[in-house]
Amino acid sequence: MNKSVLIIAPIMLITGLAGGYWFADSKTDTVPTASSSQDRKVLFYRSPMNPSVTSPVPAKDSMGMDYVPVYAEADKPKVRKILFYRNSMNPAVTSPVPTKDSMGMDYVAVYADDDNDSNASTGTVKIDGTTVQNIGVRTVKAVQTTLSRTVRAVGRVDYDEERLLRLHPKTEGWIEKMNVDKTGQWVKKNTDLLSIYSPQLVTSQQEYILALNNLKALENSPIKDIRQGAEELVKSSRERLKLLDMPAHQLRELDRSHKIKKSLHIHTPAAGIVMKIGAREGQYVTPATEIYMIADLRKIWVYANIYEYELPWVKEGDPVDMQLAGIPGKTFKGHLAYIYPYAEAKTRTIKVRLVFDNAELLLKPEMFAEVTIHASKQVNAIVVPSESIIRSGTRNQVFVVRAPGKFEPRPVTLGLESNGKVAILKGVKAGEVVVTSAQFLIDSESKLREATAKMIQAQSSKKQQGDKPKQMKAMNDLKKSPDHSKMQNMNHQQEMQHD
Repeated sequence: MNKSVLIIAPIMLITGLAGGYWFADSKTDTVPTASSSQDRKVLFYRSPMNPSVTSPVPAKDSMGMDYVPVYAEADKPKVRKILFYRNSMNPAVTSPVPTKDSMGMDYVAVYADDDNDSNASTGTVKIDGTTVQNIGVRTVKAVQTTLSRTVRAVGRVDYDEERLLRLHPKTEGWIEKMNVDKTGQWVKKNTDLLSIYSPQLVTSQQEYILALNNLKALENSPIKDIRQGAEELVKSSRERLKLLDMPAHQLRELDRSHKIKKSLHIHTPAAGIVMKIGAREGQYVTPATEIYMIADLRKIWVYANIYEYELPWVKEGDPVDMQLAGIPGKTFKGHLAYIYPYAEAKTRTIKVRLVFDNAELLLKPEMFAEVTIHASKQVNAIVVPSESIIRSGTRNQVFVVRAPGKFEPRPVTLGLESNGKVAILKGVKAGEVVVTSAQFLIDSESKLREATAKMIQAQSSKKQQGDKPKQMKAMNDLKKSPDHSKMQNMNHQQEMQHD
């Protein structure tokens, strides 16, 4: 037994030494030496699972994983100048020093713009993606398209002034009988409206009969001038009766019977509806009395008021649709006939006149209606949404996206506006992306950056102006020094030798 132990023990010792030597040799090949680390200085060690957890010495995390070394050359931070600090929830709130908001959140540092883009304006803003998402920035692409507009307004139905008739007697007298005595009554052309007794008319009839009798007595006179005088007298007397609106049938009856008519019949010169009666039977009337107002409603006018910004769209001849609450389900077709050359002082609107056919007499004066003017004018222009425009009173501007998170303020010249879109005449090209929401927050930061840049520029300019006297003094001192005189003499000699 002792002999076997003595034999096995040396064998195991030799085997262990050989295995240890082999293991040590293989371990040496896998472990980096000091020369393989390239002599880099370790700043600290960082947790591989949570980079915010660091250690000044090598360590392991809770899972047994080694901390990762951070070298000075690899993670050297880029030095950037901090302009100010901004509230992460409300970018318009800033602070010159690090601080926290009411919820305990740190203000976000805003660095000086290190972009080398020379085309960017002074107020160009760079915002990180998280802040862009928090403040709800939305964008849209400017497109070139055709703008058209539909103008809607409230209209008032009225008479067609060209088809409105007001009847006045041509002579004084008394109304004896009225054949049409109800308003709203439809009358045809040449309808006998009333009869009026006028002493002047009776006298004119008597003169006419005397002239007829005189012509009959002198028609065979051998003297030509006498016959012509009698004919002229008849002609002038007859013309006087016509001017007094004596109807043709009464005039023919007077020629035939030579009997004076006590009453004069007044007939309507056109068809229409009696809208107003200004006298009654037995009433004394004069040429100043309006006896009837008759309107032909088969064609009517509609007055509407449009705003000043809608005026460039409309023109005479544009088609118009009209709907009325009193006539549901029916759309009337008409056209814009006239644009009045002045604005209403109180409403600051421009009145337009629309014309509609009313053969069925459904449209009645003083009714209110909803009118839609289909403007025929169209504009082909670069278009952006109206909400993208920042209107400051003195100028209009938009924010153009130059790169992700980079917004440039751009002054623009506006054209016509329609349906929430506005034409850009100058400032934006088709295809450029503009901001449509949260642009006022971006604008506040843009103005802050612009003011900061101007302040830095002013300080730099002031410093340069302050250094100029020093530079001039140093130059003058150099010129007065002996060394400078020697240098000038040497240069002069070299020039002489060269010549």
